[in-house]
Amino acid sequence: MKTSIALIGYMGTGKTAVGQLLAEKLGFRFIEMDWFIEQEAGMTIPDIFKQEDETGFREREIAAVKKIAGEESCVIACGGGIVLNKINIDRLKEGAVVVYLTASPKTILKRVSGQAGQRPLLEVENQLKTINDMLKYRRPFYERAAEITINTSRLSVAAVAGKIIENLKENEGFDFKK
Repeated sequence: MKTSIALIGYMGTGKTAVGQLLAEKLGFRFIEMDWFIEQEAGMTIPDIFKQEDETGFREREIAAVKKIAGEESCVIACGGGIVLNKINIDRLKEGAVVVYLTASPKTILKRVSGQAGQRPLLEVENQLKTINDMLKYRRPFYERAAEITINTSRLSVAAVAGKIIENLKENEGFDFKK
């Protein structure tokens, strides 16, 4: 029986905002994977990328998932690239229902455009093209991992959280125990 929720999806789809509200509504603990990695590393994600490249970050991500995956009654907001390593998804799925949050490329760009320096993978000239290219590449990984999919483009944070709870109530493999 699964007791946690793992939110996956590209940056800017609402994983952190929705995760915080969802955890509050369910009385669960909230874990933001990137914040967890920063705490473990003693440095920011942009600094990890600068010092260790994406490979070093992904290794830290695998180690973080290994630590977090066994937690009960929590909402985990995963980093956008977590799906690129199947071992991460396999570990998460042992105790969590995986919810894929999607949004249109233009919505994503609007949501992340004010976060210069915080999004290492968007330190490029044409951000919309990069978002489109990355979404095209990652979409099959997200879809393969997802047990529930919700498009957040035109929904409020509260509406997305409500839809997730609705879906979980219909999921026989999920236990709302606190």
